[in-house]
Amino acid sequence: MKNYNVSIFVPHEGCPNNCSFCNQKSISGKTSLPTEKDVVSACEIAIKTAPSDQGEIAFFGGSFTAIERNYMLTLLKSAYPFVKEGFFKGIRISTRPDCIDNEICTILKTYGVTSVELGCQSMDEEVLKANLRGHTSHDVEKAVKILRKFGFETGLQMMTGLYKSSFEKDVETAEKIIALKPDTVRIYPTIVLENTLLEEKFKSGEYKVMSLEETVELCAKLLLMFEDNNIAVIRTGLHSGGNVEEGYVAGAYHPAFKELCESEIYFSKITEQLKSVDSNEIEIFVPYGSLSQCIGQKKKNKICLEEKGYKVKFIEDKSLKKYNVKCCVRK
Repeated sequence: MKNYNVSIFVPHEGCPNNCSFCNQKSISGKTSLPTEKDVVSACEIAIKTAPSDQGEIAFFGGSFTAIERNYMLTLLKSAYPFVKEGFFKGIRISTRPDCIDNEICTILKTYGVTSVELGCQSMDEEVLKANLRGHTSHDVEKAVKILRKFGFETGLQMMTGLYKSSFEKDVETAEKIIALKPDTVRIYPTIVLENTLLEEKFKSGEYKVMSLEETVELCAKLLLMFEDNNIAVIRTGLHSGGNVEEGYVAGAYHPAFKELCESEIYFSKITEQLKSVDSNEIEIFVPYGSLSQCIGQKKKNKICLEEKGYKVKFIEDKSLKKYNVKCCVRK
């Protein structure tokens, strides 16, 4: 049975800062705040469409725990009965690291919240300050500790290519996130949107965006780092849709961004193994269900290998784990 997640956007409500990259209207496509009736209606539709007790009700878009307290309680009280009655396994929220404390966590626990994601974006103090985040890396560490104490599934969100950041700084951020041992991670390449500080800095030449190729290389590395440390990456790249395309100015935005990153990982693994294979006629065994990523978008990986003089045949192998390949002389 398919799990049906309900996503309810609370756009920019509660955010005490206007970060350099943020234009919530472009990201979510939403400007109006959800009401109690909106929450109930969304949950009822989900139950009728694809009933499942494993889905989640997710409040995203702003800093949920920073919104006006009575409004936050109204939203939670609207959603909680659906969790209590067993229609959903829990409620997921996203918020800022500096908007988590014991009192807030007690409220969240009372009303069925099971997962909390923190938008840390970077663990580099210079990058956080330059992008007007209004919190420090210590706030992230403190918030994770509190969330763990209350037993929440904990997720961290990071952004690559921010103003004043670099390839090396983003890798260091990933290393610091790994040290905190979150359950999940989301990786968002920075996109320059209209009507943001980043747009001003980009147009003035003060901020240079990473190319799509550089961003794919970086995020492929980060994906492997998290995978090797048993941290689930539940999103790589912005969701397509909303008004992102309309408000887009620059940056590594691609509707199939994660697939590009996974193709990069597989190509790197394949080329490394081919160094020890003494033949140009090759069978490449790949994890079951990963054939398209291994061949690459528009067969890019396959074409690159053929241009290097290899005759390749891709074969799915159920015994291989994710991101593992096996190259053999073709029989």
